[in-house]
Amino acid sequence: MESAPAPDASVQRTGSAPGMPAVSRLAQEGHPTLITVRDLRKEYVTGRGRLVLFDGLSFTVTEGEMLAIVGQSGAGKSTLLHILGALDAPSAGDVFFTSIPLRTLDARQAATFRNREVGYVWQFHYLLPEFTAQENVAMPLLARGVKKAEAFSSAEQWLGEVELADRITHRAGELSGGEQQRVSLARALVTRPRVLLADEPTGDLDNDTAEKVFGLIERLHATHHLTSVIVTHNLTLASRCTRILRMQKGHVEEVSPLAV
Repeated sequence: MESAPAPDASVQRTGSAPGMPAVSRLAQEGHPTLITVRDLRKEYVTGRGRLVLFDGLSFTVTEGEMLAIVGQSGAGKSTLLHILGALDAPSAGDVFFTSIPLRTLDARQAATFRNREVGYVWQFHYLLPEFTAQENVAMPLLARGVKKAEAFSSAEQWLGEVELADRITHRAGELSGGEQQRVSLARALVTRPRVLLADEPTGDLDNDTAEKVFGLIERLHATHHLTSVIVTHNLTLASRCTRILRMQKGHVEEVSPLAV
C-alpha cells in the first residue's frame, strides 16, 4: 500500500512563516491526517485548447476539522470537492484517504468508498419527489444491502437528528426548501461516513434558513466526530470553520478567518 506523503510546503499560505506548512489546530494537537492532496491538477480540452482549472494544489485535511473552501465562481471549488470524494479524477497529482491513493480505485471500489466513507450535501437537494423523507434518507443504506426495517429505522433516527421527526412520511415535494436540505443532510449522514463534503449547502436558502442549516451542520460535525469540507460563498459562515482555504487563479492559499 502506498503511504501518504508529507504535506508539500510549497503551497501558498497566508499567516505562516516562509517555508513552514500551515497546519490546523487539531493537527498541532496530534490528530492524524485524513486527506492528503498533493500536486493536484485538473484540465479540460476545449475547442480553443487546454483549459487548466487548477494546478499544483497541495494541502491536508486533519481528522475532525471543519475546512471551508472559498473563492470566486469558476475557481474549481466544486471540481475539487468531486475529486476529494472520488466522483471525478484529477489530470495529475494524487489524493490520499489515510494511506489509500484514490487514483488506484476501480469503479466498484470507488462506489464502495463513496457509500461507506463519504457523505455529500449539494446546493440542490436532489431528493426523489415521489418518495417520502424517510424513504429518501434510507436509500443509501438500501443500496448497501441493509434490510429495509433497519434502513428505515436509521432514517427515522437521522430525521430526528435534523429536527424533522414530524415530517418522515411527507413526500419531498411537500417540504420547504430548508426542510428538503435537512433531509439531504440526514441522507448524507445515515451511512455514518467519516467525511462530509458539502457544496454550497446553504446557497439556495434565505439567511435565516441558511443559519439554521449551517448550525445543524456544525452540531452534527461535533457530535458525530466528522471531518467536514465545505465549499461556500458565504464568508460569514466560512469564518465559523476551523480553517479556510481560498482558491484563486488556479492555486490555493490558507487565510485567517479574520481576513475573509
